[in-house]
Amino acid sequence: MRITVASYNIHKAVGLDRKRDPERILAILREIDADVIALQECDRRFGERPSVIPRAALDDSPWTAVPLGVRPLSLGWHGNAILVRKGIEVSGCSVVPLPMLEPRGAVCADLAIAGKPLRIVGMHLDISGLRRHHQVRSIVAHALDRKKPSPAVLMGDLNDWSRNGRALREFGEGWSMVGLGASFPARRPVAPLDRIVVSHDLVVATCGVHRSALAAQASDHLPVWAMLTL
Repeated sequence: MRITVASYNIHKAVGLDRKRDPERILAILREIDADVIALQECDRRFGERPSVIPRAALDDSPWTAVPLGVRPLSLGWHGNAILVRKGIEVSGCSVVPLPMLEPRGAVCADLAIAGKPLRIVGMHLDISGLRRHHQVRSIVAHALDRKKPSPAVLMGDLNDWSRNGRALREFGEGWSMVGLGASFPARRPVAPLDRIVVSHDLVVATCGVHRSALAAQASDHLPVWAMLTL
């Protein structure tokens, strides 16, 4: 059983041309055609924090948002959302509490794909290295739910410019950092800010950074993806 997962910081759907274009974001997601997608910066930052992707547009897409139910107009929590292909069962979901200085967050969803369990965590971590350490520890502890163990994928914008920084080492044994490549800034990427981390009971068949004419303009990040064998 193979599925494709992806992570994309959509920069509130504002591209490098300074235009907010959620349809362009959805077009890029269709290019990738992943089964599970972690989005970052998908909600407005202030007020009622409405989603930048209209619900009607998402209804016409192949995906549905995991129903976190935190804010009525938001797609996620602190801009983090998880989209799953319609037909994939969501057996549970939660907000992951993070120690933070900035408005950062993480969300978790338990899925059943062809009868196989898969836990997904989408995250957007702090620019402070010390906070990233603490946040990674919190996320790993949440993903390793001893009462309900499951293969897991942790993905998002980790805000870590290094290839193997100290905060990244907090994932520890039992986790593998997928070798994706640089994803930021979108036009001339030099930093691997966007990462996918998988538990050792998952096999990565192939992976990469999604590059297209649309993706080079739609956000300041490029999407990343991985095909996994469950």
